[in-house]
Amino acid sequence: MMVFLKEKLVFFATPKTASTSIEMALGPNCDIRISKVPNAKHTPYRKYQRLLEPFIMTLTKDEPDTVAVIREPVEWLGSWYRYRSREELNGASNSTAGVSFNDFVAAYLSDTPPEFARVGSQAKFMSDKDGALGLSHLFRYDDMDGLVRFLQNRLNRQFTLGRANQSPKAEISLSPALLSEYQTAYAQDFELYTRLAP
Repeated sequence: MMVFLKEKLVFFATPKTASTSIEMALGPNCDIRISKVPNAKHTPYRKYQRLLEPFIMTLTKDEPDTVAVIREPVEWLGSWYRYRSREELNGASNSTAGVSFNDFVAAYLSDTPPEFARVGSQAKFMSDKDGALGLSHLFRYDDMDGLVRFLQNRLNRQFTLGRANQSPKAEISLSPALLSEYQTAYAQDFELYTRLAP
């Protein structure tokens, strides 16, 4: 998470949406950067609203706008699956080594997901305590150029995005039955992404 007080903007680091690359580009110029504390970099909107927004409002006269990135849901799960297949995680409880993508998604959709399949929900990350979208601006992962233009205009500075935290390459395919189950169980994630279609 990054807070830009003068520009009245808060950037939310949605996991697996190039947030590390964005923070590498803009972090040195923000006023508040929450990235070094475990479990704080990816602070969800509802926690921000409850704990951080009241403090930030003491530093600025107006409520800041908020911005984040959302990724196509199957692709997002695929990125988590590939990221957790890294060799350095072999033998760890959150490793997906030796697990098929279909098995990963089935575990994710289960009532009690094992640790390797606990990755949350993009829609929940962006929602307030009542379940409504809490962000002012939302960009699709496949419209990174649009996000960069928005941030360049809003922050009045030019920058380019590098690449960081990339997941290993792997073929990702999901059975039609699991896709349907995923679309039903996480309808809000799919709806949010589809709503932003060009």
